[in-house]
This record gives sequence, C-alpha cells and structure tokens, in this order.
Amino acid sequence: MSDSQYDLISIGAHPDDVEVGTGGVLIDAVKRGYKCGIVILTHGEMGTGGTPEIRAEEIQKAAEILGVDVIARFDWGDTRLEDTYEHRLELAGVIRRTQPRIILAPYPHIGHGRRQSHPDHVAAGVIAINASNVASLKKAKIEGDPHLVARIFHYFLPPGVTPNFVVEITPYVDQWIEALSAHKSQFLNPEKSRDYIESITTMARSFGQLARTKYGQGFYAVEPVLVDDIMVLAKNDPYFKQPGSPVDIHDDTE
Repeated sequence: MSDSQYDLISIGAHPDDVEVGTGGVLIDAVKRGYKCGIVILTHGEMGTGGTPEIRAEEIQKAAEILGVDVIARFDWGDTRLEDTYEHRLELAGVIRRTQPRIILAPYPHIGHGRRQSHPDHVAAGVIAINASNVASLKKAKIEGDPHLVARIFHYFLPPGVTPNFVVEITPYVDQWIEALSAHKSQFLNPEKSRDYIESITTMARSFGQLARTKYGQGFYAVEPVLVDDIMVLAKNDPYFKQPGSPVDIHDDTE
C-alpha cells in the first residue's frame, strides 16, 4: 500500500468493477499525468468463475495494464457487503493516507427493471460516501490528518438514471479491453455463454453516442460542477469551431 497523495481513486465492490465502470477513465487520467489507484471491497468469491486467489492475480494484472496502483483490497463479503461503521472507518483511513481529490464509486441507490442494481454495488457507493465524510472529521478516531474529498462521481448507473457527464475513452479502447480481458475467470470463461466484453463495450458506445463521440464512460454528479469558463464545456464537442476556423453552412434553399 502506498501512502503518497493520489489525484483519483476508483472504488469497486468486486475485483473487476473498476475496470468495467471506470477503466477507460483511469487510463486517460494516468496518461494525463495524474496519480490513480483502486480499492476493492470484496474478494469476489461468489463469482461463477475463479477463486479469491485467482481473482487477486487478475486484479494486479489489470491494474498494471491500466497503470494504476492497487491501494487496498478488503474481504468484506461478496453478496454480503454492508455499510457498517467499522467499514467506514477502515476506508476513511485509506482516504486519509492517500488524500484523493476525486473518488469514483458505484451509484448508491437501487434501480428497477430487469437490470437491477447489484446490492454490493449500492453498498459500495454508500460506504464510499460515508467513509469520505468520516475522513474529513477532526475527531474521528482514525490515523492521519482530516481530508475532504473534492468530488465523488458515480458509475454503474441503474436504469432510469442518465449520466450527466461522459468522459471520452475512444483513444484507449484497446488498452481498456486488454484490462478487462485480464479478468479471464469472468470475461473469458468458457462456462459462460454471454460475451461480457461485447456487452461492456456496447454500453461504452451508448454513452459515447450520448456525448457525440465513439466511446465514453458515463458518470453521475450529485452536486452541480462549478465551471469558471463556460466555453470549456464545448471545446471538445465535435461541432465546436475555434474562432476563425471554417464552418460548414447548409443552404436549405438550394
């Protein structure tokens, strides 16, 4: 475990969660020079394939591909993950040691429909929120100086929840798929008939389409994001034109 300061930490309930929901973003952030790490809350022992030992190896391999550090791995019970005060304190200790500016965590509310939210994902989101609060409290009985996380953004959005921002990952799709494929016990398991990687990349195409790009990963910001230059919100849009650049004009009268 590294105690140096991190820019971004992605928290997942299971060994492959951060790759699925945030892997492309982690690659992008690392290439921009940000220090990133991941925290996994269970061993994923209830997964159809693999063992805790195999999945631990897969975590490390995927992290190397992403270029991130495995900051902490907890054994808090696959399918039994709960928001307890003890879990809050342990994760708050990690937050104090690493001092992240941004945390990515699963959406903390249950969805409805066929693709319901996994209860472990929901619990992971709640634990992340509550641990971040504890980490900021001066009187909390945990080591380290109080630290206030600037932002928590949520992934694994349930049906009916649309991302309110999308991060483009198009340049890094091949590397992202390589990181997903490191979890062979889950995504390249012959016992499973479903092509999970195709499903995951199809979702990324869907998020990308929402933001007018090819591939993206979607997130939900509960609090409004402060912007000091409104034009920043348009600079990456494919329809945005820099001043003085040619603009296509379609004359409907022709």
